[in-house]
Amino acid sequence: MSYQPEYLPETLDRAAVDAHAGPRVLEFGTNWCGHCRAAQPAIEAVLSDHPDLEHIKVEDGKGRPLGRSFRVKLWPTLIFLRDGEEVARVVRPRDSAEIREALARIT
Repeated sequence: MSYQPEYLPETLDRAAVDAHAGPRVLEFGTNWCGHCRAAQPAIEAVLSDHPDLEHIKVEDGKGRPLGRSFRVKLWPTLIFLRDGEEVARVVRPRDSAEIREALARIT
């Protein structure tokens, strides 16, 4: 995994996400969101131990289809996927423990 410091505009559609084989983490948020910035140390601490895991930071907002397809309402929201299926979700993580627990379900 190469670390992606910023949320980027959507480059995936839901069909591509659903068709992906293996584990993947989608993180929905925005670069200006205070909750997103506050959560980054905990997210990075856990995911840095898994360099081969695909972690995609998706810029979310009104009318963004990928976030809406996952019913994202608060940022950051981390969706933990295995073979295109949602296995776990963490919304506004406060510490690394809940992220680590969700990650254990897909690795």
